[in-house]
Amino acid sequence: MSGSKLLLDTNIVLYLLGGELDTDKLPDADFVISVITELELLSYPNITDDEIEEIKKFLSEIEIIELNANIKSKAIQIRKEYNLKLPDAIITATSQYNDFPLATCDKLLKKVKEIKIADEFCSQLLVDRKTRD
Repeated sequence: MSGSKLLLDTNIVLYLLGGELDTDKLPDADFVISVITELELLSYPNITDDEIEEIKKFLSEIEIIELNANIKSKAIQIRKEYNLKLPDAIITATSQYNDFPLATCDKLLKKVKEIKIADEFCSQLLVDRKTRD
């Protein structure tokens, strides 16, 4: 990896774990996630034991960014300004505070002006999904 960091949104992690996205389609960087993504991944309803094990293996191999007072403050500001759900506000605040681009295909998060979005692979991902269906 290049030494620069890329924050992965939960949707990107789900695409990776589901085999719908290869890491080589993502920008060259060290991947990190927010603690919110960790919580979202492990709290899905009807998750199987095998899926939990796969998620835990993934989590053991990636840096997880914890919440701090600065991220909390930024999340409040972002949520108020953009009317985002709290998890999305925290993830975008984590991106902003750490100055990490956010890899996401979530159109709502692309409206947040304070962060850099990495989404160049999203259109290819959508094409790949349509050709499989």
